[in-house]
Amino acid sequence: MLLDFNSEIFSWIRGGLFVLFLYHFLIFFQNKNKLYLYYSLYLLALTIYLLQHVVSEEFKPFYGYANFSIQFLAYAAYVAFARDLLDTRTHLIKWDKYFELEIKVLVLLAPIFILIQFFFGYDFQVKAFTAIIPALTIFTLVSYYIVLTQINDNFSLYFVMGSLIYVVLANVSFLEAFVGREFFISKGVEPMFFVYLGALLQSIIFSILLGLIIKRIEQKSKNAEVKLAVKLKEMEELKMTALQSQMNPHFLFNSLNSINNFVLKNDIEKASDYITKFSKLIRVILNSSSSPTSTLSEELDILALYVKLEQMRVNGSFKYLVKVDEKLQLDTIKVPTLFLQPFIENAIWHGIMKSEGADKEIQLIIKEDNGNVVCIIRDNGIGINKAKEIDKMSQKRRFFGTEATGDRIRILHQNKGVNIETKDISVDTDTGTQVLISFPLA
Repeated sequence: MLLDFNSEIFSWIRGGLFVLFLYHFLIFFQNKNKLYLYYSLYLLALTIYLLQHVVSEEFKPFYGYANFSIQFLAYAAYVAFARDLLDTRTHLIKWDKYFELEIKVLVLLAPIFILIQFFFGYDFQVKAFTAIIPALTIFTLVSYYIVLTQINDNFSLYFVMGSLIYVVLANVSFLEAFVGREFFISKGVEPMFFVYLGALLQSIIFSILLGLIIKRIEQKSKNAEVKLAVKLKEMEELKMTALQSQMNPHFLFNSLNSINNFVLKNDIEKASDYITKFSKLIRVILNSSSSPTSTLSEELDILALYVKLEQMRVNGSFKYLVKVDEKLQLDTIKVPTLFLQPFIENAIWHGIMKSEGADKEIQLIIKEDNGNVVCIIRDNGIGINKAKEIDKMSQKRRFFGTEATGDRIRILHQNKGVNIETKDISVDTDTGTQVLISFPLA
């Protein structure tokens, strides 16, 4: 069985090496990583080399010329594979130049040995190969020692282990040049069997090693995805903070303008009361400014302070009614800070302020609907359609406040399930505007 190159064990090893060549060559075409190209070329050269004993007679002359050249090319591909696998350019900067030189020498020896066959014959090839192999083996063993001592990881250990197995067994076969073929035949084994066995064991270890590399690459990819998700979340928070910084000065300017109006009217009592409430509101806003979000409960408290200030500014004042669904856990619902304020501001200054009716009213309704939080702001002002006709600047003001709020709530929920609708609810003599804001509960 171990004397016949056509037996199952020899055929199985040759077939396995060729299948591994195809597999890694296809991986190279998929990811363009030269690591797989070098390894597949190594396996291909090794397979071609092992086929010399089973090819038909017309191919025998080819192996007479190329037998040793194929081995040199196989080893050159192996060294190139090792450089990429162990990243010797980074970990073994000084020694890597010897690997690079070794590849060039091996590639150069391939055509030289063909010329030796052409001019001097096969026996001279054998003598030249016998002279080169010991030096190549010594250099290889020294390289393994350098790799193990300077690259301290499992990849280098597996690589050296697989390589040593092949080198040792290949040199057992090489003993044929010294002890003769008959020595091995008498033991019931072909000398080349040890090369086959070494190639098989090495390919198994290298395949495990490449599998670990693929796993490491996948893990790095997953880690990179997690880091990217964290960065994207940080960017979204920065966007929300930027939009919030746009809104707060807008609100603060209006409030300071109101204080100025009270002072100009010489209404000291109202100005004092307004400043007291305003300072309290500023304190609450500053406390919440460290985060781009707050709870819906905190938002309603801030909004209540804001509305009290606006009620002082508006002639004739207005009613502010809040109705909240008792099922909602307001302390667990996250919303952008001051996200309802611009809509209430529009309801006041573009709705009820321009209405001539006596009973001015703004309603805020918060409820749950099919897993969504629905906020409805309804006023009995002149209606959005008429407001746009009267105040051509209204759209600019809405963009500065409500449009920014819309962006903030969409960023918070990654633009999923967020809906903002504004409509005129005027019917006959009854006028008004309704804003509906819907976003996911969780």
